[in-house]
Amino acid sequence: MSSTRAATAGDAASPPSSGSRRRVATVVGIVFIDLLGFGIIIPILPFYVRSFGVSDVFIGLLAASYSLAQFGAAPVLGRLSDRRGRRPVLMLSVGVAGVAWVVFGVAAEVGATFGTGVGLAVLFGARLLSGAAGGNIAAAQAYIADVTPPAERTGALGLVGAAFGLGFVFGPAVGGVLASDVAVSFARRLLPAFVPVTQFSLPSFAAAGFSFLAFGATAAVLAEPDRVRTPARRATFAGQLRNALADRALRPLVVAFFLTSVAFAGVTVMFVPLLADSFGYDATTAALFLAYVGALGILNQGVLVGRLSRAFGVARVVRGGVASLFAALLLLAAAPLAGTAPVGVGPGWITGGLVALLAFGALASFGNGAITVGLAALVSESATADTQGAAFGVTQAAGSLGRTVGPPLAAAAYVAVYWSPFVAGALVLVPVAVLLRR
Repeated sequence: MSSTRAATAGDAASPPSSGSRRRVATVVGIVFIDLLGFGIIIPILPFYVRSFGVSDVFIGLLAASYSLAQFGAAPVLGRLSDRRGRRPVLMLSVGVAGVAWVVFGVAAEVGATFGTGVGLAVLFGARLLSGAAGGNIAAAQAYIADVTPPAERTGALGLVGAAFGLGFVFGPAVGGVLASDVAVSFARRLLPAFVPVTQFSLPSFAAAGFSFLAFGATAAVLAEPDRVRTPARRATFAGQLRNALADRALRPLVVAFFLTSVAFAGVTVMFVPLLADSFGYDATTAALFLAYVGALGILNQGVLVGRLSRAFGVARVVRGGVASLFAALLLLAAAPLAGTAPVGVGPGWITGGLVALLAFGALASFGNGAITVGLAALVSESATADTQGAAFGVTQAAGSLGRTVGPPLAAAAYVAVYWSPFVAGALVLVPVAVLLRR
């Protein structure tokens, strides 16, 4: 799930009124749980795919399938919520997500019984289904718009962005813990014998449990907002994209959203295989790194980027973010060369590779945060009051397409040469820097 605009500290600081606070909190909770489930799977996904004995290219394809389904489902669920109501669409989406994560967790057992091809089909089918359910962001944002007055709407939508970030921080950490030997052993003793408990199924079942929890909260707490169901005539995405690309101010921003998403999504997916192959890290250790990057992301997007933008201007901060992410990707490509030997200063577990990875996380987190927040601000400045919604929709759709294209390309490149997706990601950012010169 991805929000249509980046949340800033100022946005999140403006809470909704007391009359709508509970309903807004429930919707924000749904968003958080959706991203929590998504994040739980991230550290185990590469290892899960490898357990089927297939090429690493399938890691990229599986990661891309989620974004592709989400991209296609978001406008459909948004229109459906206009016609049938916000509450039923939100309940349907989180319920479907719960089922999808259960199926995702048993795909290996299906493969062991019926063959690898069938198991992979189940794995991809579950991933597509969960991605489609993750398209409920449109309905969630529409619900918040229904129940908050205009003066408070930005702050409420900012909370959605904050939930997005928190879900991505805590999800990988939870997934890493549940994939550990201790957690799997404990679950095997606790759960009935017919429940398949592995380092892959247990995190998947946890993601399902969170989705079912959201379903229950939606059913118990969320009331359908009062509104007149007369949706305005909607322009097609193709028409909106043509208009955006014809606009000299918006065109470079749409392209920048796409290219940066290609670069960052591809690197995010292949980061865990690099940790496993070059440093011997398992899913639990990889999850700690992902949580580290995510925690820095909250700090950067919530505090640092906003202050730097006020001091130096948004455009300069975005260009700085591009430079930071460029350096981070080159550093990640070279990190295995730093090795696993101690650096000679401090505890023995501080190795050259670890230092390089920590530096990569800091640079990548700032770069991605500055680009995400800054591009959203530039879109807002470039669009008119009447076209801001469409402009945000097009740029975020471009980002979704980038997250669909990036992982398969990065996976294929990784299979050829381990460092190539990270160097290629850095090179993809060069035209972004050129586009943003102004």
